[in-house]
Amino acid sequence: MSQDNPGWDQYSMLVLQQLETLSSGIEALRQELQDMKGQLTELKAKEDRVQELKAWKERMDDVASPSQIKNTLEEVEELKLFRTKAVTIFMVVQFGMGTAIALMSYF
Repeated sequence: MSQDNPGWDQYSMLVLQQLETLSSGIEALRQELQDMKGQLTELKAKEDRVQELKAWKERMDDVASPSQIKNTLEEVEELKLFRTKAVTIFMVVQFGMGTAIALMSYF
């Protein structure tokens, strides 16, 4: 029996070593699985955000198309320029009228 004991010790050490190797492999797989779950959560959050943007775009397209929005912005710029010109002309006319009234009072 004493001759079988050294073989059993070697075998049990080999089995323990294999179990430790398997245990470390399983732990590494668990860590990878946790990382994958985290990445999956991030992807789901991004997907939700994309869905929200898609829904917003569809609502905006129902209200106005991109070309309509562009045309509207161009018209707004034209109106701003017109307003500036109109105010300037109004001020020049007011100055002219004020000057005319002052000259009429003077003579």
